[in-house]
Amino acid sequence: MSSLPDSPAPPAAPQRSAVRSLLRLWPYVRPVKARWLTAVFVAIAASCVGLVIPLVLKWLVDGPVADGDTAGVWWGALYLLLLGLAEALLFGLRRWLVARPLSRVESAMRADLYAHLQRVPVAFHDRWASGQLLSRATTDLMLVRLFLAFPLTFLVVNAVTLLAGAVILLVQQWTLGLVLLVPVVPLTVLCRVFEARYSVAARRAQDQVGDLTTVVEESVLGIRIIKGFGRHRSQARAFRELSDGLRGTELTKARQLAGISAYVTTLPELAIGTALVLGCVQVADGDLSAGTLVAFLATALALRWPVESVGYLLAMSQEAATATERFFEALDEPREGAGETAPGTASADPAGKNPAGTDPADGGLRFDGVRFRYPDAGPDSVPVLDGIDLHIRPGETMALVGATGSGKTTLTALVPRLHDTDAGRITLDGEDITAMPRERLRSLVSVAFEEPTLFSATIAENVTMGGPELDRALETAQAGFARELPEGTGTQVGEQGLSLSGGQRQRLALARAVAGTPRFLVLDDPLSALDVHTEALVEAALRQVLADTTALVVAHRPSTVQLADRVALLSGGRITAVGTHDELLHSSAEYAWLMSGTGPFGAEGDER
Repeated sequence: MSSLPDSPAPPAAPQRSAVRSLLRLWPYVRPVKARWLTAVFVAIAASCVGLVIPLVLKWLVDGPVADGDTAGVWWGALYLLLLGLAEALLFGLRRWLVARPLSRVESAMRADLYAHLQRVPVAFHDRWASGQLLSRATTDLMLVRLFLAFPLTFLVVNAVTLLAGAVILLVQQWTLGLVLLVPVVPLTVLCRVFEARYSVAARRAQDQVGDLTTVVEESVLGIRIIKGFGRHRSQARAFRELSDGLRGTELTKARQLAGISAYVTTLPELAIGTALVLGCVQVADGDLSAGTLVAFLATALALRWPVESVGYLLAMSQEAATATERFFEALDEPREGAGETAPGTASADPAGKNPAGTDPADGGLRFDGVRFRYPDAGPDSVPVLDGIDLHIRPGETMALVGATGSGKTTLTALVPRLHDTDAGRITLDGEDITAMPRERLRSLVSVAFEEPTLFSATIAENVTMGGPELDRALETAQAGFARELPEGTGTQVGEQGLSLSGGQRQRLALARAVAGTPRFLVLDDPLSALDVHTEALVEAALRQVLADTTALVVAHRPSTVQLADRVALLSGGRITAVGTHDELLHSSAEYAWLMSGTGPFGAEGDER
């Protein structure tokens, strides 16, 4: 087991500005725009109420305080209290307005991502680490929701507040107002530099979270291997290395945020201090009233938070922008069937009979000149399959035999279109599978893979994914053990079905494959984990199922081959021989070696 994850990194996306990235959220925000805009207006109103307080202070100082009017002072205090309560209530209303609709936005985005991940080709999942996808569906979407709830709102609110505050400052005393506006230019430049640097660190941190999630997930799923081989220290070391890398990136972000915060705090404070000194001089000279100076400084102090929060809001905006980029990197991947014939327009009739004009001799499952190489393989690499020609007649069972690595599993994956061929075609009863909607294709073809995957659900739910005939399927797969469990077929099998033995998982996977009485059945070495006695019982029951279906069965043992009417030998990416088991034993030395383990291919078999 490697100490570091070796899953390939997702492809890099073209760099976009933060604004362009965030604008892609509009389709999700549009349904809640009315409520969000209402929340923005409420927040603007709350900020404007805060800017009225300095004007009340000016009246209070220049009026009742200067005149010694005690009653007026009490009235002024009451006005300030009411304004403070109004401001607090308005901000509370804003939070209430955005909480529910923005959680709906997050939920909709997560649902779309999950649905999309079910529709992308298998090659996509081969390229992407599961932890990267998980972090996009959780951490990244949480960052997007927080951005919509707070930074986006207050970037608008603070901009309006600063503009209104600047106007009030200039109206009260334009010379002092200009002093406070001096830091605007250097702060704008600093913010642009901060955005550029912080976006890089934010993206790196979110990618590292995905890598860390991958390690945790693999460690949990592979805990038996880790404990069995005593690799807990190396896995812990790998986790620490990734965790330390993430910590370093987060510290880099913190240093950048601290730097911009220091500048954003210091420059306005210097401007306020300068304005205070100049204002006191003007009051002493009689050019400015004390109330005006108090109101001016109160307004300036009220604008401190909108200014000082700039760094924090920009940081959250950059994190949301990179989170949005990562979300759409996955969502932009083409789905299976993009550009295919729409459901209901395929040439076959709904009953699944041969399409009009096809030759009945083309019935069954046929491979014609099929060539395939994996998407991540180089264009000059040797294809895994090259020129596959094979015809499995209707109702026939064909065993597929070949050395390890010869491409048997790849060939079976082409039938339900888990991968698409590079050349040639595959037909079911004369109909090209690429002309079928995938939903219909996969309703005709049932599969059982060599690695039996079960879900965290009941046994019944796992089996009936393939069809409704639970009892018959369990009987065929000799999975009667399910009824002897504490809760029978309602027993939860646990994540990956690891609470069951390998043979039990394989029998349930086989039961799932035959639960729907499929017309075409593809089995990838379905009995490899069974003991000889159970295997014999399963084979006897399976013969009845195979009698009514067209089947392709990957086989490694003579007992499995005996289930088939004919056998195809796959070698060097081609079908090199087809015949019955006895015929191939006499005519093909490679087949005889594969079935017996002796012969002239012993030195070469591992290379195929």
